Amino acid sequence: MTTSVIARFLKLESAGGMLLMIAALLGMACANLPILSEWYRAVLDFPIEIRLGAFALRETVLLVINDGLMALFFLLVALELKRELLVGELSKLQHVTLPVAAAIGGVLLPAFIYYLFNSREPIAVRGWAIPSATDIAFSLGVLSMLGTRVPFGMKVLLTSIAVIDDLIAIVIIAIFYASELSYWALGLALLGLGILATFSRLRVNRRTIYIFVGMLIWLCVLKSGVHATLAGVAIGLVIPYRGTGESGQPMSLRLQQALHPWVAFLIVPLFAFSNAGVPLRGMTLSVLFGRIPLGIIVGLLVGKPLGISAASFALVRSGIASRPRGCTWASLIGLSILCGVGFTMSLFIGILAFDGISMESENAMRLGVLTGSTTAATIGYIWLKRVLPRDKE
Repeated sequence: MTTSVIARFLKLESAGGMLLMIAALLGMACANLPILSEWYRAVLDFPIEIRLGAFALRETVLLVINDGLMALFFLLVALELKRELLVGELSKLQHVTLPVAAAIGGVLLPAFIYYLFNSREPIAVRGWAIPSATDIAFSLGVLSMLGTRVPFGMKVLLTSIAVIDDLIAIVIIAIFYASELSYWALGLALLGLGILATFSRLRVNRRTIYIFVGMLIWLCVLKSGVHATLAGVAIGLVIPYRGTGESGQPMSLRLQQALHPWVAFLIVPLFAFSNAGVPLRGMTLSVLFGRIPLGIIVGLLVGKPLGISAASFALVRSGIASRPRGCTWASLIGLSILCGVGFTMSLFIGILAFDGISMESENAMRLGVLTGSTTAATIGYIWLKRVLPRDKE
């Protein structure tokens, strides 16, 4: 991946991160202002039905966003991951070692901390993976507020950690958050993926074919009991990167460039707006200090930075990896604090963990994610503002 492509990616993610913050605040306001709260809930619960003969698909607006539009978010994640593994920073062994170790440390320790807080609660313990995630757009948005003081290599490292983080989160969702499986629907989805993989191997570059078969795969996954967004991941991984179409670019790269603005400026902010709305009426501080919010907050604020920093320190001191140019230990700690901004993926995992099981647990989860993520963003920004060199301002 060339420097110009990385720079364009970082610019889009940073701007999208700013919009994400605004959308989350608007969602909170709509859920808690008396004049807007009923409208907010009515819109999200509004039913949508698509019927084709005997086939019927019934969803609410909220589920269309979470099951449908977020599938495009995961499709983009898969496309970015595939590009990174084939031609990007993660394709080079000397560059991949540090972010892989840091990401693993930043997943395991927060999950363990959450488990310690909630191990005796059968419902609460379902959310063990919530504080393991990093929101790339939100964290890069905060980092962009520091301007040219941030070394380019530090931005790339944050992006690489977040991409690997997303991959681990996808595996966790697929293994631990699937409901009762429908094997016929799953079999049809796998058949569709086999067809797309064959097209990819034959270097077929007609986008309409992939869109049509991809929509059928999404419908089958939706009915299978595996979360529908994972269809986006599977489709993204089989879309061909090698070979060129009429524009002279691989289809995977063209699709990524077409999707990225829509995901960054519409889909993710819409997800934040519709899922960040925690009704605070009747809540007391005792809710914030409950086991679920505390497990998430401590996981994000302590587990994330400690896991990432410890893994990074061990690898660099052993000589296996090296820090990016211009990235001091102090700035690396600041970056690891910013990785505690879990937001989008943390909310998504939390919704899968508690949806239909306990609304009280779901609201507590949202409160924990919002509190932990905004606190991590604030502390990370203040820390980096103090330790980054000022000669580039």
